Amino acid sequence: MPLDRLTRVLDAHVADLEEAGTAKGAESVVISVKPAEDDCGPRFLLKGEGAQEFIRMNSNSYLGMGLRAEVIAAEEKATRMFGAGPGAVRFISGSYGAHVALEEKLAAFHGREAAMIFSSAYATVVSTITPLTTPETVVVSDELNHNCIINAMRLSRPAGKAIYPHNDMAELDATLDEWKGKAKRALVVTDGIFSMRGDHAPVDEIVELCIRHDPDYEENVVCVVDDSHGVGAFGHTGRGVEEFTNSRPADILLGTLGKAFGVNGGYVATNAATVRFLRESSQMYIYSNPITVGEAAAALRSIEIVDSPEGLALLEQLRALTRRFEEGLVRLGIETISGQHPVVPLMIRDTEKTRDLVSYLYDNGVLVTGLTYPVVPRGDEEIRTQINADHTEADIDHVLGLLEAYR
Repeated sequence: MPLDRLTRVLDAHVADLEEAGTAKGAESVVISVKPAEDDCGPRFLLKGEGAQEFIRMNSNSYLGMGLRAEVIAAEEKATRMFGAGPGAVRFISGSYGAHVALEEKLAAFHGREAAMIFSSAYATVVSTITPLTTPETVVVSDELNHNCIINAMRLSRPAGKAIYPHNDMAELDATLDEWKGKAKRALVVTDGIFSMRGDHAPVDEIVELCIRHDPDYEENVVCVVDDSHGVGAFGHTGRGVEEFTNSRPADILLGTLGKAFGVNGGYVATNAATVRFLRESSQMYIYSNPITVGEAAAALRSIEIVDSPEGLALLEQLRALTRRFEEGLVRLGIETISGQHPVVPLMIRDTEKTRDLVSYLYDNGVLVTGLTYPVVPRGDEEIRTQINADHTEADIDHVLGLLEAYR
């Protein structure tokens, strides 16, 4: 059956996105990875770019776990034993010992009663917030929260939605006060690390506000923190923003296995009763295959490494490389948002200059992410760089040298 008329509509839609500057565009395709050697970290070869090697400074693999031999070996061993895929959703026959062991490891790592893994971090967020939201719930969200939180709020149909200015604790306080008596339950949802900027939520203060307002809500004020960019990469031992801010535990912690842990999948860590509820209510858990057994085994090995003296050394190396890059940017007079997290933004604050610098870095073998108007407001245009522990000091200095030559 021809799709001629629909195709015209779809083509027009994509053309509108391209004209507006919001289209994602063609994807770079990695065709080979050159392992780290001497004073150079891993290099990536892309389709259509010949022998040009790229330093990847747009990767969420903050500790370089995805390329570690022991993590790869754990995945290969489990795959040989149990096959390439789980074969079914978990409640039918797709739950394996490695899935259970991984959930137990994650619960222990975060000091919670229980944990539950999903096929992705996006699925985790949507399939946690949505079933926990009733028609008598107000959902309160930071204005810079990730798209997955925004879409979860759209799908959940609560009694009300409240968006507070970024990290504005006075406004969060006022919002919770305003909704008391109007909603039985409040879900306060925040990113731990805000992925475009690398800054963090004051989770310690948010938790305390939730506790203070909790008596005013019949079904509690529930603090939900999506710390996907923080877990494994932030805090002295990689426990994320809770550790960094010395916070009491959030009621519900959402995380990912696909960033600092270097594998794939997402998870929720909370009390046992909430996990039991979510196993019976989360649509993307019930009706989607889990991560593979190999991925679960690889994630287990990755968490073991993070939770060891070797992991502490990797985290310190990551912090040191991040400091080196930030200090270099300051010397060059390039504005950034300082912090310990390895997301380091270059605040260019001009769309054409941002695009030009992204193109220049690409031509010189450096992969970064440019964010321009209208994706971000005018004046907030930036280049997001992400430091990884498998970068080297020479890599950092090379990129700084390119920036100096450009300026």
